[in-house]
Amino acid sequence: MSEEVQIDQEVYDRLIAEGKSERIARAKAKAASVRKGKVAAGQELGPKSPEENQQALAAFRERSGGGAATAGAGGGAATATKEVPASRLSPEERAARVSASLGGNGNGGSIGVPASSAHTHRLLALVPPAGIQQVQSKQQDKVYTWPHLLIVEFVALLAMTAVVLVTSFFLDAPLGALANPNLTPNPSKAPWYFLGLQELLRYFHPMVAGVTIPGVGLIVLGAAAYVDKNPSAKPENRKFANMAMTFFLVMWTVFVFAGSFFRGPGFNWVWPWVDGLFFEL
Repeated sequence: MSEEVQIDQEVYDRLIAEGKSERIARAKAKAASVRKGKVAAGQELGPKSPEENQQALAAFRERSGGGAATAGAGGGAATATKEVPASRLSPEERAARVSASLGGNGNGGSIGVPASSAHTHRLLALVPPAGIQQVQSKQQDKVYTWPHLLIVEFVALLAMTAVVLVTSFFLDAPLGALANPNLTPNPSKAPWYFLGLQELLRYFHPMVAGVTIPGVGLIVLGAAAYVDKNPSAKPENRKFANMAMTFFLVMWTVFVFAGSFFRGPGFNWVWPWVDGLFFEL
């Protein structure tokens, strides 16, 4: 760790007496102490005296081609100077050019650094990060409700309505006879959308087939949205969701087809091409 710079007590007391704040007085007292240390070590100090700045300004005028723009008491003409690139100037000439651009101090048009300025002041510009690097957010998979989503849903509604109309025209589904409690039909089958549950009753206990398995299936499907948090709507990016839904549809379709076409009297397994088709709408 570097040692803390000791302050110049004389400078500190003088600045406090002049009404400066403690922070400014302490900073300038430390700077004065550093300058004294450099002088004692024989090092060159940054700020120049007014005489040295006058010499640097004269050298700059000679180098730039014959004098800067000065005005006399009677409104004399200004002498044009040839602009010299700053990279070709010495540090003293650069300081003189800066002093000349800031205006005179009443010494016959000559510019100098005030004797009281014992420090080099620097300006720090804060550039916001957005001015250096712009980070653009990624485009999310999204569509507008209107017209994109609603048009697709309306077209799907029309297609499904057309399928139902065509099916009802070619397939007759009349009402059956009045129910006779003394005559149970054989085979006794549930509607097609419940044949999957009726098929499960052939393999498991009614509590397991009617409550446990459907309940677990509904819980798994409901939890899939919290397990798979992929925000993408593209099918190729949703492999887990597609696999879960495909497995559920295939399993339930197999159960419905088995109960519809492969179950005969007593809900026993039959081959439709051997024993006939026991299927009614």
